[in-house]
Amino acid sequence: MDPSSLLRYFESRSEAMIAMIREIVDIESPSHDAVRSRVVADWVERQFRATGVELSVEREGVADGDHIIVRAFPGEGPHTMLVGHTDTVHPVNTNQKNPTRIEGDRLYGCGIFDMKANIVVMVEALRFFAVNRMRPAGPITIFLSCDEEVGSFTGRPILEELAAEAARCLVFEPSAEGRVKTGRKGTGLYTIRTNGIPAHAGLEPEKGANSIVELARHIGTVQSIARPEIGTTVNVCTIGGGTTSNVIPEHAECEVDVRFGSIAEANRVDSSIRSLEAIDPRVSLEVTGGINRPPMERTNEVVGLYERARDLAASFGYELGETQVGGASDGNFVAAMGVPVLDGLGITGAGAHTLEEHILVSDIAKRASLISLLIA
Repeated sequence: MDPSSLLRYFESRSEAMIAMIREIVDIESPSHDAVRSRVVADWVERQFRATGVELSVEREGVADGDHIIVRAFPGEGPHTMLVGHTDTVHPVNTNQKNPTRIEGDRLYGCGIFDMKANIVVMVEALRFFAVNRMRPAGPITIFLSCDEEVGSFTGRPILEELAAEAARCLVFEPSAEGRVKTGRKGTGLYTIRTNGIPAHAGLEPEKGANSIVELARHIGTVQSIARPEIGTTVNVCTIGGGTTSNVIPEHAECEVDVRFGSIAEANRVDSSIRSLEAIDPRVSLEVTGGINRPPMERTNEVVGLYERARDLAASFGYELGETQVGGASDGNFVAAMGVPVLDGLGITGAGAHTLEEHILVSDIAKRASLISLLIA
């Protein structure tokens, strides 16, 4: 496969790819909207079946919509997994504020960067092999979740089952400044609730047990669990409680966001938060939640996968940087199974989850070329 010829092929496909990107972006599919999830899944299934590749498409229906599994190029050889998602964070009609459009080198749209445009890259990479009567080194499995943006609670079991067969995993999450992700922090979310005794704040406050005061006593302790020098962050992000201004509050709660770079840190933080005990014996304290995604650690295998991708990109004059980030993705689940993961392989752009969300038109053919070389 000549890299320069490959790039020219995808440059010739650019207009068709832009048209497809517009189509999928204009099918709104916010998380938890099962009807719209199935509409976008119908579109995705049609596109994969139209590539001309020998493949199967399966759909796993859940409460939030349909997960999609594509199995292509069956046979022997190292198994490559491609991972993405069809849900977006944008409520219906947000596209009236950020319509799908091109301004200069920017192609705007809700969910275009995170990550609908990158589903088109997967489709086009498979089409390239069919058009040129080529096969990659081994089977390809594609998993597109419908609930990634809200925790992958139904997608995770399917993802992990598929990942058990994989020799490597390519994740098509957004790429800020064109860099791929070789490390991601793990995430956790906890809720700390305190339950006290209500009483009239003016007549007999001594009969009450103040849940807000109790919770406040623990906030500094929770914040101190962090170890920012090694990348572990612990932040109280929401707080609420009480009923009215003249009643000793019976209930209070706060939410705690946790990020960590290793399983050891995850276990330390989890143990520390769960060991909290009420100081006022009249108040009960409850901790719920826990670790959501394990960390995606930058192992030697991940570095090797990145260096291979960097060299392939350089073969047609494309510079591919790397980064480690605090946000998590479905790649974290795969990495925890010991499978080398390269994340952030989506088209370069910016503005994820905002009204400025966009990709760079000039990067579309380059990313598609890189992905095809990686698959090959």
